[in-house]
Amino acid sequence: MANTKHPHIFIFPFPAQGHILPMIDLTHQLSLSGFPITILVTPKNLPALDSLLSIHPLIQTLVLPFPSHPKLPAGVENVREVGSFGNIPIINALSKLQGPIIQWFTSQPSPPVAIISDFFLGWTSKIAYQLGIPRFAFYSSGAFLASVVNYCWQNIKAVRSKTIVELSDLPGSPSFKEDHLPSFHRLHKETDPDWEFAKDSVIANTFSWGCVFNSFEALEDPYLDYLTRTLGHKRVYGVGPLSLIGTQMVAPNPHPDSINALTWLDGCPDGSVLYVCFGSQKLLNREQMEGLANGLERSGIRFVWVVKTGTTQEEAEVIPDGFEDRVSGHGLVIKGWVQQVLILGHRAVGGFLSHCGWNSVLEGIVGGAMIIGWPMESDQFVNARLLVEDLGVAVKVCEGGETVPDSTKLGSEIAQSMSENSLQKVRAKKLRDEAIAAVNNGGSSSRALDGFIKVLALPKFDILHG
Repeated sequence: MANTKHPHIFIFPFPAQGHILPMIDLTHQLSLSGFPITILVTPKNLPALDSLLSIHPLIQTLVLPFPSHPKLPAGVENVREVGSFGNIPIINALSKLQGPIIQWFTSQPSPPVAIISDFFLGWTSKIAYQLGIPRFAFYSSGAFLASVVNYCWQNIKAVRSKTIVELSDLPGSPSFKEDHLPSFHRLHKETDPDWEFAKDSVIANTFSWGCVFNSFEALEDPYLDYLTRTLGHKRVYGVGPLSLIGTQMVAPNPHPDSINALTWLDGCPDGSVLYVCFGSQKLLNREQMEGLANGLERSGIRFVWVVKTGTTQEEAEVIPDGFEDRVSGHGLVIKGWVQQVLILGHRAVGGFLSHCGWNSVLEGIVGGAMIIGWPMESDQFVNARLLVEDLGVAVKVCEGGETVPDSTKLGSEIAQSMSENSLQKVRAKKLRDEAIAAVNNGGSSSRALDGFIKVLALPKFDILHG
């Protein structure tokens, strides 16, 4: 452990790309502040920490075997291997680590004085209670989503009885179609023990000692304030966008595909390129790929499109025959993975066709790209509403995980949105400046992070009674 006056902190990320990356960025900041840290990880997820550990070799890892679960194929340790339906069994499987975690704590000569764990791991509150230490819930998602989720669980019967759900207690009284509510709530099955455990685990976040959000005031101030009021304490910290102060900012080390994309973008005019990517989990079917490809071609807009590859045809997205030849010169298709932060930060990128997952939302904001939304599942409809209706920095061109876009309409909307005079483009640039200001010295996120660090640095007794 580092030779420091700060106490030892225990960190437990959830094994999904959109969850673990911002947790790594938060851990990076805590390590820079001098905290000795132990981070729990399972064997297959250990490589995800390579960049963090290369920068902070004194961070300790607690590597525990991933527990089996009847609904998970053998060897699965990360949501990307099974898709979003794997969230529930993975939450339940990881809960079997309670005993080994407590055993590890009690064996340490200087055990951690606080737990920071992902909001999908609310069951760790029981461990914290048993050990007599505080647990902080880390939200890789936004405060608006947390507000919606808390409201839905607290009013579950009323919400389930309506096709249009009005969340009257929340700022602005937003409303959603029932099938646009977060999947975690909408798909909940009362008769399924796994779902019940996951539900109780999420509800447990409301009883955590504090909450840390990968968000910032200019983006979600009303909802951060709402949570402060409804949770009954001031330990609600908006410290994002964490990608702006994360490990990629220290050592980008671009992947070869990223270098190729950046080189291609160098030859494009400022703000002229649409970046197209739908995250790591959602796989578009053949009809959706054809509709999207035709829409991009009809738009006449320059684009970079990241498509997923796999070891089998069922695990890959299929580009229509001849498409790459037809768009050669003004369209670049990347089959695989790129460092999205680097691409979105390029001067040539002016728009982002996205599923509106929270990490993608923040990375688009940081890049100053206006977002063209196609929300499909999970938290994406909530995020899209925030961007389109609350902030006016995005447009929605399609919705639904199985929807096939009308290529003529899609092409027209892309061309219109990417025009130089687009109001959303202007607002997106302003929001980018506000995001940068938030993490700079004296900004809202910088102050919140300082406040969080000061609380963590207190002796255990003072944290719990402060």
